Amino acid sequence: MPIADRVRTLLKQRPYIMEALEQDIANQSALSNKIASELKLTNIIAIKAAVRRFAYELRKQKKKREEGVLKVLRQSTISIEDGLRVIVSSKAVNFNAKVAVTLDNVFVYLISKSAITKSRLLLTHEPCGTVVVTSPPLIEETPGVVSYLTSILAEQGINVIEFVSCYTKTLIVVDRDDISRTYEVLSSVTR
Repeated sequence: MPIADRVRTLLKQRPYIMEALEQDIANQSALSNKIASELKLTNIIAIKAAVRRFAYELRKQKKKREEGVLKVLRQSTISIEDGLRVIVSSKAVNFNAKVAVTLDNVFVYLISKSAITKSRLLLTHEPCGTVVVTSPPLIEETPGVVSYLTSILAEQGINVIEFVSCYTKTLIVVDRDDISRTYEVLSSVTR
């Protein structure tokens, strides 16, 4: 396998290094030396050239991808639903849930506050709020929208308790104390 292909393969397995290359903040010489050591290669010049070309392509791709994401988000609307709770149960529970997901032997529900027997619960989060992002159908063919939303929330220290994205609706469940800040952060990218 050519050196450039080996370098690309390695870098694609390191998302944080890819992000540093996209932002042009990585020391490419030091990175090339580390790659040479890891892949047991000696041609540093070829490795540096591969890193430089890969970084350039990443920046071009990121710009194009980000333009698509922002196009979708500018056409999106945001609303808040308050007074919800997340229920995680070991058995199926029969009640009217806004969202119900079955994962192997675990059942996750997003419901309005209501009484439920504690014996069947594994976990409950309350009080919660849900931010609903309604996007145009274009979201279905635009890579990176979900990643963009979760990244900007993580950068602000907002923990996402649950996340569901189906068709044009994206539901982001956060602690009630974070709901206003979540709305503000997401509103800033939809304007």
